[in-house]
Amino acid sequence: MSARISVDLQSPVPPYEQIRVQISTLAASGVLSPGDRLPTIRMLAADLGVAPGTVARAYKELESDGIVTAMRRKGTVIAPQPPGTQHPRPTPRELTAAVENLLTLARRHGISDPELLRLLGTALRSSPGDTEAPATTLEQ
Repeated sequence: MSARISVDLQSPVPPYEQIRVQISTLAASGVLSPGDRLPTIRMLAADLGVAPGTVARAYKELESDGIVTAMRRKGTVIAPQPPGTQHPRPTPRELTAAVENLLTLARRHGISDPELLRLLGTALRSSPGDTEAPATTLEQ
């Protein structure tokens, strides 16, 4: 799992926040399922090249947000989702392909994961929320 998380030390976003956002996004998108174990604090810190306290802070904030649960002897796991928050249907293949294309394009242009998440967040906040939007070039 730590291969899916990265930290951009040049970013103005603190490393613990980058970790928190990425794990939260992985859990919300279903990439991480309830019960999935996260790496130990020391292991993830070593993989990312950050201090253990940085990962501990991210995990603590994720726990206070209800995203993860710290369990003695089992480590930190993705918490069960409250009823009604599960996706009622599978993600369409076109959407998965579009996300993969976006990720490939972002990597090609040197966009970091935290920056891509910021861009997506901005786009989501500015979107009118219309579920019947016109077809994009990928859908046509």
